[in-house]
Amino acid sequence: MFGLDTIVLAIIGLAALSAAALGYGVLYSRIEGERKTQSRFKRVKSPETDRSKATAARDRLNEVNKRRKSVQDSLKTLEEKNKENDRRNSPPLKDRISQAGLSLSVRQFYVLSVILGLVAGLFAFIAYGSAYVAGGVMVIFGAGVPRWIIGFLRSRRMKAFLSEFPNALDIMVRSIKSGLPLNDAIRMISSEGQEPVRTEFKRIVEAQQMGLNVPEACARLYSRIPLAEANFFAIVIAIQAQAGGNLSEALGNLSRVLRDRKKMKAKINALSMEAKASAVIIGALPFIVAFLVYLTSPEYIMILFTDSRGHLILGASAIWMSIGILVMRNMINFDI
Repeated sequence: MFGLDTIVLAIIGLAALSAAALGYGVLYSRIEGERKTQSRFKRVKSPETDRSKATAARDRLNEVNKRRKSVQDSLKTLEEKNKENDRRNSPPLKDRISQAGLSLSVRQFYVLSVILGLVAGLFAFIAYGSAYVAGGVMVIFGAGVPRWIIGFLRSRRMKAFLSEFPNALDIMVRSIKSGLPLNDAIRMISSEGQEPVRTEFKRIVEAQQMGLNVPEACARLYSRIPLAEANFFAIVIAIQAQAGGNLSEALGNLSRVLRDRKKMKAKINALSMEAKASAVIIGALPFIVAFLVYLTSPEYIMILFTDSRGHLILGASAIWMSIGILVMRNMINFDI
């Protein structure tokens, strides 16, 4: 009985398998035709989709390039305009004192200059006993030295700002990417940044508290720090406020540009250092030779200072030396 049931089940299974094979054989051509049709539809539709995607991507790229070129043209135009204004109008004394990081008024500066000149003139009169020497020293220390000190402190502060400004921009980029608004990123720099960037950003925050918006407050940075890099920052903020866009990306690009400019300046300084050393040596050589000749044979060289012909030679030499120094200076100085 068991063997008969097994044979019946085997016959039923073979019959089902045969029916399935027969049905697959009959329907195979139809299934294969539908599969090929679907594959052909996909192949026909995919180029249209890829073409539309490529067109959209190309349009986006063209838009980005146009926007980037517009920003670059605006930056270049404004930079040239600011350079032209700086060449025409030197900043007044009050602005130079502020840019040097000093809290002096113009009146206090003049008072200190007069005091310094009088003290230096008094020491010179005591040392040499000549009113002419004392008057010359008083003019030098009263009018020249204080302004030179202001210029030196101003230049040093500008260099410190350029060194720290890209780091401040990187901090702002990370803050904006983490979700902070631009105002909070500026406040963070004003409280945790390094000098002199912290002081300048604190003034931006104070200008906002007085009612100015962010672009107007940032635009005032260039009047206190007359550098192209500060102007770039103000322009980027103003363009972003007007046209919108990814501010973190714009500030990141600005930070990279500032670092590249700094590297280029360092590279140019390194390449021109030999020329600068040669210029210093050539410029100092006549004075060194004259001093050595005076030490060895004073009567031989003193004729230049006692005879009228020697005065003429010294005057002509001074003129030609000045022309040569100016030419060498223009050859080894580059604007980035």
